[in-house]
Amino acid sequence: MKHRAYVRIMDLEIDALGLLCPLPVLRLRKRMEPLQSGAEVRLIADDPAAIVDVPHFCNESGHSFVGMTEKNGQLEFIIRKG
Repeated sequence: MKHRAYVRIMDLEIDALGLLCPLPVLRLRKRMEPLQSGAEVRLIADDPAAIVDVPHFCNESGHSFVGMTEKNGQLEFIIRKG
């Protein structure tokens, strides 16, 4: 049996590495503004506060928080624009 890998295509990827609260969320908000509803965004950050800030931003702004993964201190968030 063959295993298939897939790559999730994002409408936008935002690099917020090295930025501290509240800058990752501010960058996310600004870059998401021109996107169509349903667009998917990947935010990469390393500020531990983003674990709380990004889902809170999504909840307050009407966006969907799809998920988060962590690898080697880098956090990857997937957000779907509402």
